[in-house]
Amino acid sequence: MSYCPSVLCNQATRNGDTLNTALILAEKIDPNGVTPGVVGFLITAAVAITAIFLILDMNRRMRRLRYREEAVANVDAEVAVDTLIADVDKETGNR
Repeated sequence: MSYCPSVLCNQATRNGDTLNTALILAEKIDPNGVTPGVVGFLITAAVAITAIFLILDMNRRMRRLRYREEAVANVDAEVAVDTLIADVDKETGNR
């Protein structure tokens, strides 16, 4: 008799011969011969390529955000300098 865990044996006694038939069929299948095949490879490759493109897109978007923040900071600095120059000109009477 083949190996039968207690859970499977208990189910076999409740369900009749269905589980015994499944165990016999499982013993006949060669575990080294069961592979995902070409379809499994193609699906795995598609998931990997999609993940790479998503990572590249995320990096590009993060870079854009960083450049936008730097541009806003530069504009704010220019406005602050212009305001400071205008205030100094008013106080000194220049222009």
